[in-house]
Amino acid sequence: MTVPFATSARSSVGLEWEIMLADGVTGDLVPRAPEILPALEESTALERYTVTGELLTNTVEVTSGIGDTVAAAVDDIADAIAAIREQTDPRGIELLCAGSHPFAQWYDQGITDKTRYHKLIERTQWWGRNMMIWGIHVHVGVEDVNKVFPLINALSIYLPHLQALSASSPFWAGERTGYASNRALVFQQLPTAGLPWPLQDWSQFEGYLDDMVRTGVMADASEVRWDIRPAPRWGTIEVRACDGMSTLPELAAVAALVQVLVEHFSRQLDEGRKLPSIPPWFVRENKWRAARYGLEARIIVDADGTQAPVREHLMQTMDELADIAVELKCAREFVGLDTTLTQGASYARQLMVADAADGDLREVVQHLIREFRAGPTLREHLAQLSR
Repeated sequence: MTVPFATSARSSVGLEWEIMLADGVTGDLVPRAPEILPALEESTALERYTVTGELLTNTVEVTSGIGDTVAAAVDDIADAIAAIREQTDPRGIELLCAGSHPFAQWYDQGITDKTRYHKLIERTQWWGRNMMIWGIHVHVGVEDVNKVFPLINALSIYLPHLQALSASSPFWAGERTGYASNRALVFQQLPTAGLPWPLQDWSQFEGYLDDMVRTGVMADASEVRWDIRPAPRWGTIEVRACDGMSTLPELAAVAALVQVLVEHFSRQLDEGRKLPSIPPWFVRENKWRAARYGLEARIIVDADGTQAPVREHLMQTMDELADIAVELKCAREFVGLDTTLTQGASYARQLMVADAADGDLREVVQHLIREFRAGPTLREHLAQLSR
């Protein structure tokens, strides 16, 4: 099977953000995406961004245009959120984002009436119906198809960093799970989801797809749901490992980290250097540790099995790559990672709110709603950093 890889500008950025719709008073999820999407699709038809439905009718997804910078892509997302609020505010619908809803139950949720979603549920049954998960996807343009799998394999070393920074699903169906990112372990139950296979080049990927299509596992490359995957249609590498981010500045910071890492490794390939990698069993263990412990995880950072706290290794990486962030014009967004490292990721904030409220998870939902609505916009956040 021949799979063309589209032409894409090097290190360009695209973002996708899955957002929950909730009742403003109770915090319960509401199945009202089909009610608001027609008007949104009409009013935003000429915009760079898109607003679309997802698997569940309690969710909308916003997608940026192709940005030369992280800031440009995030501006699209901010504009999309503003457009959504024109429809949701008059209806008493609130927006929030995290890897999971603290207390929602799968059997109360509606499935979007599309053939591909019905086929997914029919095949995956209980696990598919339990996919009450929300995430972000970061696309970064790659100009040469021969770079794709060396880049994916090197980026796999940093999956625990990205997962820990974004971890925001400590609760599941009303229970405290003990995991920073329960979403990470739920999502990998779907066929073709989870960690990428350690393929070496594009021809091996074409062979993999040929096997999967020939045996009826999937219809095409869009059904590859790896934590990092090629997106042939767009000419990008797509990082899908992250829980849904609870605020726009956090989304921008993680996007900047992904963009900088891809450019860093791409430059090493240009210099003829072999990119670092670690055995797949280390990659798998790191994923579990980050899901369990979040930013408190101790991870495996090289093929020799050297271990380090994920916070420490991330700070070291930030120091090493700061100059690339400046060149890519995402230095201020990149510095935003410090805020998460010092103030805690969303999972930690949710746990603090729950403890202060004697375990009342409705208070956690209201906290997430407030963060999404009243938290600083990216522009305000960056203005504060420059003072």
